[in-house]
Amino acid sequence: MTVKIVIKRKVSKDREKELLPLIKELRILTTRQNGYISGETLKRIDQPGETVVVSTWKTVEDWNRWVNSQERAALQNKIDILLGQETKYEIYSHI
Repeated sequence: MTVKIVIKRKVSKDREKELLPLIKELRILTTRQNGYISGETLKRIDQPGETVVVSTWKTVEDWNRWVNSQERAALQNKIDILLGQETKYEIYSHI
């Protein structure tokens, strides 16, 4: 069963330009992972500094393997430091 992962991030306006390249780099790595189907990154228009990433994975196990990988953790740590908080993930499946 496919799953959707929703990742919401908020960064101060003055650090937004630092965040976007990290998100793009993370996305490039994500596209190479087993089980990854698709994804999109959205920038909120009415709230500067807010982004949301929605990705689709074949299984929750595929997502868990990726989210817990050392490769991802290194880049995610840089993002979390920039945000000043740990990134939260929401996992959804179709009804």
